[in-house]
Amino acid sequence: MSFIKQLQASWQSSDSLLCIGLDPDIERFPKSLASGDDNIFRFNQAIIDATHDLVCAYKPQIAYFAALGAEQQLEKTIAYIKSSYPHIPVILDAKRGDIGSTAAQYAKEAFVRYQVDAVTVNPYMGFDSVKPFLDYQDKGVIVLCKTSNEGATQLQEVRLQQAGSNGEPVYEYIAQLVANEWNFNHNCLLVMGATWPEQVAKVRGIVGDMPFLVPGAGAQGGDVGSIVQAGQTADGTGLVISASRSILYASAQADFAEVARVQAEALKLAINRHRNSHAAAV
Repeated sequence: MSFIKQLQASWQSSDSLLCIGLDPDIERFPKSLASGDDNIFRFNQAIIDATHDLVCAYKPQIAYFAALGAEQQLEKTIAYIKSSYPHIPVILDAKRGDIGSTAAQYAKEAFVRYQVDAVTVNPYMGFDSVKPFLDYQDKGVIVLCKTSNEGATQLQEVRLQQAGSNGEPVYEYIAQLVANEWNFNHNCLLVMGATWPEQVAKVRGIVGDMPFLVPGAGAQGGDVGSIVQAGQTADGTGLVISASRSILYASAQADFAEVARVQAEALKLAINRHRNSHAAAV
């Protein structure tokens, strides 16, 4: 099954657009998991078991594992989702982007070593840096477009002056490029930050039903209602709305997984209140 079809099935079966980012920060773990073998995996496992029926995807952020030399625990986390909840897609948040030969190795890392269903990529170096990912036809390639961070405006809002341009900002040009030229295998998605609902609506008009990965709905303060109204497709899907810290670290006590579930369920319900229709009813 292609990633897009897997995601569509997950939207429907879970009646959810919520994605939980797995960003394990051991300094915020409960004391019982502050150290010890496989403590990162055990933290992730508890979160996954507590929330699996509430999400359409999980999104491990590779930096939180690599900084601690915990890549094996990342592999174990992904394998656990695949074996226990195989219907839930796994997105590797890696934001890779390099020359073609190196990009091919990054693609192999994501799709062969880690066995994820999709990966985030940076388009700054152009098509040849993204093509090795696109060539995995059944995998999702999620291209940075309008990111949620405040500093995104420095580059992404710059207006183009090249010949043939209409003076559109860089993020709109990226959206057009991905939709019109790069999506030849129909496996592209865009990263559109929850902190920019007006821009999300603009890009939705450019790319049609292409799915968006939407970070920034939790600790970064993106307004759920605004982003759903701006970015949803006609059937009330089209969005993978990601939250991490606001769910993972809602409690630093032994009840962290139970409290994470409460937070995740509240966010799922808040999202669903603003949808045109629930995926399960489509």
